Amino acid sequence: MAGRMKTLRLILGDQLNHHHSWFRDDPGEVLYVFMEMRQETDYVLHHIQKVVGFFCAMQNFAQYLKEREHQVIYLGINDRKNKQTLPENLNGLLSEYEIGKFEYQLPDEYRLDVQLRDFCKTLSIDSEAFDTEHFLTSRDDLARFYEGKQQMTMEYFYRDMRRKYDVLMVNDADPEGGQWNFDAANRRKWSGKPEIPHERGFRKDVSGILNEIRQAGIKSFGQIEETSFHWPTSREDSLSVLNYFCKHLLVHFGDFQDALHTEQAYLFHSRLSFALNTKMLSPKEVIQAVVDYWRAHKDEIDISQVEGFVRQILGWREYMRGIYWKEMPGYKRSNKLDNQNELPAFYWSGDTKMNCLKHSIRQSLNNAYAHHIQRLMITGNYALLTQTHPDEVDAWYLGIYIDALEWVEITNTRGMSQFADGGIVATKPYVSSGSYINKMSNYCKECTYKVKDKTGELSCPFNSLYWNFLDEKREFFKHNRRMTMMLKMLDEKSGDELDKIKRRAADIIANPQKF
Repeated sequence: MAGRMKTLRLILGDQLNHHHSWFRDDPGEVLYVFMEMRQETDYVLHHIQKVVGFFCAMQNFAQYLKEREHQVIYLGINDRKNKQTLPENLNGLLSEYEIGKFEYQLPDEYRLDVQLRDFCKTLSIDSEAFDTEHFLTSRDDLARFYEGKQQMTMEYFYRDMRRKYDVLMVNDADPEGGQWNFDAANRRKWSGKPEIPHERGFRKDVSGILNEIRQAGIKSFGQIEETSFHWPTSREDSLSVLNYFCKHLLVHFGDFQDALHTEQAYLFHSRLSFALNTKMLSPKEVIQAVVDYWRAHKDEIDISQVEGFVRQILGWREYMRGIYWKEMPGYKRSNKLDNQNELPAFYWSGDTKMNCLKHSIRQSLNNAYAHHIQRLMITGNYALLTQTHPDEVDAWYLGIYIDALEWVEITNTRGMSQFADGGIVATKPYVSSGSYINKMSNYCKECTYKVKDKTGELSCPFNSLYWNFLDEKREFFKHNRRMTMMLKMLDEKSGDELDKIKRRAADIIANPQKF
């Protein structure tokens, strides 16, 4: 190509930021490249909706740029020029288009960060990395925030973020509503009322993308409707879901954000995580939209509803990303509890008599979605209680959920859910017997097992697994002050009762197919 030096800019599948400063440049000097690659579809077994969702969103963003006269190269999964790996594809493009400079946005996954840094070392032309201009913190802000402190607590980080960005603040020191956190008001069980509006869905035909995926021979799992794909895959879709959440779901989001129900997959949850994690929406605009809507409807919506949502985006999401970049790459190998068991086969089918697991897993297989309590206190809780190796748990969570990218998945799974990091994210393991599940859901009502029975053939498996876990890991938790009460209760059990509990738990762990 004649004329001025060409710059090749790489856009990854989770970098679909319409407002990035890149796109204000003269389009005549820049080539943007998107790639559908086996490198990305095959590093873990993905849910088919996840693969379709990313490909569809990438194609829509590429089209958006083309319509604004940017020069775009799009390597489809079956393109003859597609070498299926990032370095091979980039080398081919640099040569073909006589590129003078290579630019990319900093990846949010460690493996891609290393791959691109190593690739740039091989180049004879200039290269430069740019911020994604998405997050409210930089990679190392959290490490600096907690520098010199013995323990990290999300609450203090969250309060600092509230002050820094003036979110739900009366002044520099005082939060609106008189308190920082309304978590105690966010734990109601849903029993049919109030009525839950239908989620904001779509009726997209993705049969063409599915055919390309099948032609490529990409392995996947889970279900999908070819003519009714219901996830947002464009900026327009994403804004529609955000607006729908504000108008119809925010009013009860906080009340029921921890609730579980057999007939409700989404309850009052926003379903914005995929749009956020692909950067079709920014956290700042999502927070602003929700807070603005609440301010205009204070007579209808309590502050506890909006604070619970803001805490997830402004607090937890940014916090977990900070943990990821602070602790990687060693974090990916952490297994402080030395759990070694395999993930039960029913995690890939939902074929189990345990009603809570059956519903949570089948919902995940059907929708590529489960909300945080299903992930933490049902599937995650069971995996930890059965002492499953965190590598197996990571792979399942990373593959099955449409919003799962390693920076957010691994910190929530290996840290929050599996306590494999030994307490970096959570101060105690998030485990429970069947009583918590019964408190927050209707799962136990029609279950084969009796939630109040501790032992016996029809006792809830979570009950024996819970006490067995505490006994097995007693040495690890004996100095954890938050575990003192439960360990004391464990010590009060008779030798005969504990023996029955441990034999029942051993049977469940060894023979998960029976349960």
